[in-house]
Formats: sequence, C-alpha cells, structure tokens
Amino acid sequence: MQPPINRVCSSWRPRVREQPERERELRRKEAPEPREQATLRPEPGRGAWPPESRDLLRGPSKRYAQERFIAGILFAAAALSILTTLGIVVVLLTESAGFFAQVSPLEFLGGTKWTPLFQPEHFGVLPLLAGSVLVAAGAALVALPIGLASAIYMSEYATERVRRLVKPGLEILAGIPTVVYGYFALTYVTPLLRELWPGTQVFNAASASIVMGIMIIPMVASLSEDALRAVPRTLREGAYALGATKFEVATRAVVPAALSGVLASFILAISRALGETMIVTIAAGATPNLTWNPLESVQTMTAYIAQISLGETPFGTIEYKTIFAVGLALFALTLLMNIAGIFVLRRFREVYE
Repeated sequence: MQPPINRVCSSWRPRVREQPERERELRRKEAPEPREQATLRPEPGRGAWPPESRDLLRGPSKRYAQERFIAGILFAAAALSILTTLGIVVVLLTESAGFFAQVSPLEFLGGTKWTPLFQPEHFGVLPLLAGSVLVAAGAALVALPIGLASAIYMSEYATERVRRLVKPGLEILAGIPTVVYGYFALTYVTPLLRELWPGTQVFNAASASIVMGIMIIPMVASLSEDALRAVPRTLREGAYALGATKFEVATRAVVPAALSGVLASFILAISRALGETMIVTIAAGATPNLTWNPLESVQTMTAYIAQISLGETPFGTIEYKTIFAVGLALFALTLLMNIAGIFVLRRFREVYE
C-alpha cells in the first residue's frame, strides 16, 4: 500500500487554464493582420513568369537596342581581326602551294644556297633563316639586359617622379620610324664598327643587331616593369623583414615572382626583331650568306620579301612565288615564338591573393 504522499503526487497533474471564448476573441481582434506579400504580375503577352535574368535585359526601349547594337559592333571588330588572320594564312598556303609544287619542301628547308634570281637556281631557305636568327639574337643580347635593368630600376629604385620622366623617355624610342634606325645604323654604327674591327663589311649583321636591340628596349622595359609592379608588396616586405637588401629583394624575390611576365616580354621582343624589315634591309645587306659571323653581310627573310616586292619580278613566276614561301616560313617561326610565350606565361605564372 502506497503512502498518502505518493498517491497525491502520482495523481497530481498541472491544470491548464482554459481561456474563455470572449477573451480569445478579443486577442484575435487586437492581433495585427498579416501583410500580404507584394507580387508582380506579368502583363498580358509578356511571356513566362517569373522572367529569366536574360529576359530582364530585353525590352522595347531604345537604351537596350543601343546596347545590342554596340555589342554587335564589338563582336564584328573581334571577328574581323580573327578573319583577317585566317585570310592571311589562307593566302600564304594557297600561294605557297604553287611554289612547293615545283620545289621540294625538303630542298626548301634543308638547302644551304638561296639564289632564286640567278642561274643555277637554288631554293634553300637556310641562309635567310640563319640571317634572321643571327640579327634577332644580336638584338636580344642588347635589348634584354638593358630592358630588364631599366624595368628593375623603375619598379624598385626610382621614385614616382623619376618614373614619370624615365618611362615616357624610353617609350619615345618605340615611336621613332624604323627607317630612321636603319640609316642611323648605316651612317653611324657601321663606321664605328669598321674602326674597331677593320675587317667589318659595309653591310653587316652587327650594326643591324645593335640598332634593332635599341629599338626593342622599350618593349622589354615596359612589359617587364608592368610584371614587376604586379608583384604584391607583402612579398617585398617579407624579404626586407628577413634582412635582405634592396638589390637582393629585386633579384631574389621580385624577379623570380614575376618570371612569367619577364620571359613573355623577352619572347615578344624577339618575335618583333624577327619581323623587322627596314633596319635589316638598309644595314644588313642583301647577300644570303649562311654564316654566323656578325661582321659579314647577311639577308633576312623580311629583307628578301622587301627586295622581291619592289616589282621587278614577273608575276606568277617561281621567283615571285618565293615571296609567299618565305612569308609562310616566317609566319610559322613567329607563331612558334608566340606559342612558346603563351606556354611560358602559363608554366611560370604565380597567382597571389
């Protein structure tokens, strides 16, 4: 038998107060009515609801019509540049097909003599290729160290005031006509080289290389300086915190961090040197020698194209078609250089947050 206290506890239940009906009615009247959510209804004939994001930009208004018109113009400009490049490739391929129908590609790529205008005719492009590479390599030896040093100075050492003076001064070099560079090489640099090395020929690869290197310095300096300035300041501050000097910060921290941009500027500058025409036409000569001596006369691919394009070669002949064959080889060479630049840019790119 349970004790009385246990029977009382087990039978106890909390009582819930029952609200009178009138009190509940008063509370219901005093409570605020819920707001109805505002809903947008489509106008008749306006399509599905709710509209998609792209439908919000559509409409009969003049503003959106102008936007579509501008977008069409920009797309046409982008398509025009692509179609122009494709057109150049198609012309080079179709015109070169007639040349390679008469000359073997192996003879063209492996021959060591280039005399299409003289008898006996030889169509080996190696002398022109060697001349182009020799002049471009010499220009790179001049431009790359000076351009990189200029970029490091403007990025790490120069004050903002000095930078505003130095950078436009460098970029002025890019605006000088190349024919002026060519005659400067012929009338000033060549006599200086002949005094230093008496065996130097009047037309030589060295003078063209030196002046061409001066011409592409602004490209190397400007692109490299942009790459160096893109390196975050925290990387520099961390190097300074470790006790590095300004030169060590520039050469061991900043330049390696911006290596992809620096190498890309080098490759673009060399591609620019390979495609230069007037300087090599005036200063390097027109003798297609297979030589690696920069003091001798050479002929580059661009100089040969300029020579044949003067109009003295009959149209439709094998000599005339050599223009397109050499142009195709030059296009392939510069394309490979640009592809290498893209690969280097992606391979050594550093991403900072």
